[in-house]
Amino acid sequence: MKKLYSNKLVIFSLILPGLLLFIFAILAPICLSVYYGFTDYSGMGKYNMIGIENYKNLLHDKVFAISLRNSLFLAIGFICIQHPIAMIIAAVLDKIGGRAESIFRCIYFIPNVISIAVIAKLWSFIYNPNFGLLNNIIKAMGGKGNINWLDEKNAIWSVLLVLIWHGFGWGMLIYYTGIKNIDPTLYEAASIDGASQVQTFLRVTLPLMKPVIQVNVTMAVISALKQMETVYLLTQGGPGNSTQFAANYLYQQGFTAYRYGYGNAIGVIFIIICLIATVALNKVFEDREEAKYRKMERKRDKKNAMQKRMMQNNYKNSVKAVS
Repeated sequence: MKKLYSNKLVIFSLILPGLLLFIFAILAPICLSVYYGFTDYSGMGKYNMIGIENYKNLLHDKVFAISLRNSLFLAIGFICIQHPIAMIIAAVLDKIGGRAESIFRCIYFIPNVISIAVIAKLWSFIYNPNFGLLNNIIKAMGGKGNINWLDEKNAIWSVLLVLIWHGFGWGMLIYYTGIKNIDPTLYEAASIDGASQVQTFLRVTLPLMKPVIQVNVTMAVISALKQMETVYLLTQGGPGNSTQFAANYLYQQGFTAYRYGYGNAIGVIFIIICLIATVALNKVFEDREEAKYRKMERKRDKKNAMQKRMMQNNYKNSVKAVS
């Protein structure tokens, strides 16, 4: 078996299916997007190469700037509102135990199971200014209850609430799984030392959850940048582009306004932003001591390689001198 897996032909045959899938499903579409981003292609017929004209137009596109701003607001909402609450609830569920733990875990995950189309329709009824549930609750509490939650002033906050609520279950479940994988003996040691529940959470749970937090936050930022379906079904980016998001604007330009080349230019910028965000978050969550140790290892390996080359050169020179 060891001889079989050391065969280069066998290794190549094993990685070939995944490599082909990566090329045709990911790499090829990205390359085509880059290519069409330099054209005025409308999606049909002939097109012309226009260089970086699409990218120049993006610099002055106010709607694109609004879409990026809204995506940033959503990312901040995920990181500062959704994830702290999700982590606290995950920690509480871990302490509850028993049947109640399973019941509440399912309840919190229900929004992620429901279809996006159903979610959008449900919240459009809740936000309805005439018969919506939200306005009826305000009336029951003595208020006027005539607020239009999806007008140009309130729409972005209403959409952010829906998106944070809808994605809450995934974040909570990932944190819950991470907490369950922590060694219980650490909690027992903290309890023996007299640590309170809050101190245990801050001193034991949070430090050990750092890799999980990194994954969750990275996924949240990328999810905020590529958010489209719920927004499109709920407001279609309106009113007046107040709820426009980057992915939704890309779809509108490429497939509604028939500016396929311009839409691909937006897609290229979108990919670059996602890569920068991922690298930046990896840098933020990087373990300083581990990074320092890896740097020292690289220096040591480089030094050893240089010494090996010098020894080889000295040996060759000595052989030549003897001959």
